[in-house]
Amino acid sequence: MAVIVKYVIERNGVEKMTFAAKSEADAYDKMLDIADELFVVLGQSQLLADESQQESLALYLAQNKDEILQALGAKAKTVKKDKAAEPAADLLTATLEPLADVVTESIVAAKQAAKELIIVRDEDDLLLDRSAA
Repeated sequence: MAVIVKYVIERNGVEKMTFAAKSEADAYDKMLDIADELFVVLGQSQLLADESQQESLALYLAQNKDEILQALGAKAKTVKKDKAAEPAADLLTATLEPLADVVTESIVAAKQAAKELIIVRDEDDLLLDRSAA
């Protein structure tokens, strides 16, 4: 009999993704934490009235955070590996604080990106899209 270890990401009682490696599961969970924070920011902006569009855009921005930060002019940071990881919300705040002057421009760009998004409403299709990325 084989023993298989699986790392399951669960949000609000719903299984989102399963991983074989803890590091991959942690990275995905961190990305979901960032998406949750971005969802709140997008909701406050009142640019997108539809919550499903806000959620899709927040997920897209979280998945592409490195490219977005680069586009906003953030300098690449050297990351020290530390066993005591900073909570995702604090990390997001620390990363975005230097970019406070360009937040308005990023929201306009996010609104444009939202218009180009394909919204996938079926949960099975959404899981397939995430596993392909």
